[in-house]
Amino acid sequence: MNRYFIEVAYKGASYSGFQVQENAHTVQAEVDNALSTLFRETIVSTGSSRTDAGVNARQNFLHFDTALPLHPQFLYKINAILPEDVVLRGIYRVPEDANSRFAALSRSYEYTLYTHKDPFMKDRGYFFPYKMDMAALQEAAGIIKEYADFTTFSKRNTQVKTFICAVAESYWTVEEERIVYNVTANRFLRGMVRGLVGTMLRVGRGKLSLAGFREAIESRDCTKADFAVPPQGLFLIKVAYPEGLLQQISFSG
Repeated sequence: MNRYFIEVAYKGASYSGFQVQENAHTVQAEVDNALSTLFRETIVSTGSSRTDAGVNARQNFLHFDTALPLHPQFLYKINAILPEDVVLRGIYRVPEDANSRFAALSRSYEYTLYTHKDPFMKDRGYFFPYKMDMAALQEAAGIIKEYADFTTFSKRNTQVKTFICAVAESYWTVEEERIVYNVTANRFLRGMVRGLVGTMLRVGRGKLSLAGFREAIESRDCTKADFAVPPQGLFLIKVAYPEGLLQQISFSG
């Protein structure tokens, strides 16, 4: 058996999330269907990072095993089968024990706000035309890196064993009419990024003090967080792996 990592990107609006779920339309189900159709055998993939309903990804990975050879036009064929809102960007040969989820060193997300009405941003950001204290917003983002326990920012009904996350980057950038939150960590909890964004926006609008933000984090109580920001503003941007793990396979034609 050979193990392969595949890199995908997708627009999440039409899906009930990334991971396969019973009686639900998911990105992973579409990928598995495309692989199974091309190989003419049942392929069950494993995903690196789960994204919620409506969340987008510029880069996500899955792995699968097969003893069959790759079609010489593998990328072309798979993308012809996949729906238009999912694209397979690359396939990589990896060691047979490599796991797309557990081998990942970090994940990076962006959440985009746009401050003036823009029909082209409707499905790629959150229209937020309110005045904000950017200095307070930036300070709140910096505070996040001081903590490791993010129980407050995990939605209920999760099956994780630990709420500890190592946040390496947390900051806001302003680009003309867009305000973007950038965050990188070794792992994320269910709803965590949207919870962080929603709660920080309360700080930016003066509805929550920086001290209150710290208290919310330290409370380990998800009712102290604000998850009420829409999914379309959230993008999984990058999944990082150890150098040398991914050996990309090239195809002619």
